[in-house]
Amino acid sequence: MSAFTDEEIEFMNAQRLGRLATADGHGNPHVVPVGFRYNPSTGTIDIGGHGIAKTRKWSHAAAHPRVAFVVDDVLPLWRPRSVEIRAYVELLKTGGQDFPTGFVPPQGRSNPRDQTQSNHVIVSQEKI
Repeated sequence: MSAFTDEEIEFMNAQRLGRLATADGHGNPHVVPVGFRYNPSTGTIDIGGHGIAKTRKWSHAAAHPRVAFVVDDVLPLWRPRSVEIRAYVELLKTGGQDFPTGFVPPQGRSNPRDQTQSNHVIVSQEKI
């Protein structure tokens, strides 16, 4: 069972970019747009990008796995919508190959609701 509502899943499936927030060793925030997908088999968010395992977001997440992820848009007449997820990231060596064309195995994962358990956002590396 997904921690997301049907409306949240439908909304996220219609979006192409989200924003991943990590922090460095001094607590300084780092927010970047990333490609993502909702993974119905795990109920998690899978995140990918170009050479992601070599990025600051990857090294930050490895050192400090607590992250935030936001998917948002704005409908006409200024009607903003968003889904915010605060969770622990899990960096994985496999699974990225299940993304759209061009992704390679390394990835991370996050489950949004129960923040006291093993919640995680999926971060996946894309081919260079």
